[in-house]
Amino acid sequence: MTTTGEDHAGHPPPGAGPWWWGRLRSAVLDVGLGVASALECGAEGVRFARDAGIPVAAGVVFGVLAGAVLVVRRRWPIAVVLVSIAVMPAQMGFLMGIVGLYTLAASELPRRIIASLAGMSFVGTLIVTFVWVRQDVARGNLTFGDWVIPFASVTTAIGLTAPPLLLGLYVGARRRLMESLRERADSLERELQLLAERAEERAEWARGEERTRIAREMHDVVAHRVSLMVVHAAALQAVARKDPEKAVKNAALVGDMGRQALTELREMLGVLRSGGVAEREQRAVVPLAAVGAAAAAAADRGWSGGEEGAGEGPCLSELDELIGQSAAAGMVVALSVEGESRVYAREVEQTAFRVVQEALTNVHKHAAGAKTHVRLAHRGSEIAMQVENEPPPELSSASSARLPSGGNGLVGMKERVAALGGVFVSGPTDAGGFRVSAVIPAA
Repeated sequence: MTTTGEDHAGHPPPGAGPWWWGRLRSAVLDVGLGVASALECGAEGVRFARDAGIPVAAGVVFGVLAGAVLVVRRRWPIAVVLVSIAVMPAQMGFLMGIVGLYTLAASELPRRIIASLAGMSFVGTLIVTFVWVRQDVARGNLTFGDWVIPFASVTTAIGLTAPPLLLGLYVGARRRLMESLRERADSLERELQLLAERAEERAEWARGEERTRIAREMHDVVAHRVSLMVVHAAALQAVARKDPEKAVKNAALVGDMGRQALTELREMLGVLRSGGVAEREQRAVVPLAAVGAAAAAAADRGWSGGEEGAGEGPCLSELDELIGQSAAAGMVVALSVEGESRVYAREVEQTAFRVVQEALTNVHKHAAGAKTHVRLAHRGSEIAMQVENEPPPELSSASSARLPSGGNGLVGMKERVAALGGVFVSGPTDAGGFRVSAVIPAA
């Protein structure tokens, strides 16, 4: 690096300055120092020309050219120091020697080169000063004793070599420290930016997961009840004149299911709208996680009937009620259970219940009137369930319900099962029906 820490010796960074200078003010400083050194060496070249017996003009030109070398101190600091050592016997180049040593010590050159050139400059200054002082003593210009010769030589050599060398080493070390801190700060900033980007990606992923969860929970809350309502409404239309008593019963069922669906929707929409009393007071945005939890809770309350223990959610013991609702809607459905029934984790029972529920809903939508078999198997380390329907009859009064399909039921079931480490398979059967199978680990 250079003396000011702006450029690297031989490899300066691109900047606004001309040639090898990184900045314009660096070029102005070096040119100014070069002009001052050239004037000094030019003036000292007059005495050198008289002592050497050469024309004064030649001595002045030699001094100007030698002093002007200081302009390239940032580019070639070694050359500047060598030139200052070379012209030292001619009693010129003091400014060039001091500035050259400072530039050399502050550069990124190896320490052995800096030490070697500094030693050469010290020895050269010591010898030249020794000769000058000895000549002055011999001529009688100095009236001190002979002890002044080595004293003056050593002090002069130290005074012209040590200060610029130490100052350059200090500036170079300080510059390297600042560059290291700057690099660390830049690296830290890049890391923080990367962490922020990753955090934003994780937050976006979490928001997507919560949106999916909310959609799944709302689907579970609404789809099954509304599907049964539509089926009952179609049956009501078919039997309204033939069997008024059955029509009244179906109408009551439709009303109950509609009220339950509206209650659950109202609860979820209330959370979506305000997020609760605390959020309304603070006017804060409701987190998606809270909305998803509220949707799940509303779905659970729909099967608990709002009684004590409503937060437990649906469980496998309520499959009989679920199948009874489908049977009341005109579906021929049979339930078979294998193995000894036992209590599973809350998430496992909820997921198993939802799979059966959604599978029955799909039968209402796509195979109204088809006979359906629900099988539940309790195994040692897992629980398996299967819902299979036969081909629907060609003509069915329930088929006139024309239930719409959003295509999210199978996706939601697969997501639920996969979240617990289970396996989900669905597809048509060889007989023309449809089968939904799931295996969930009991742990």
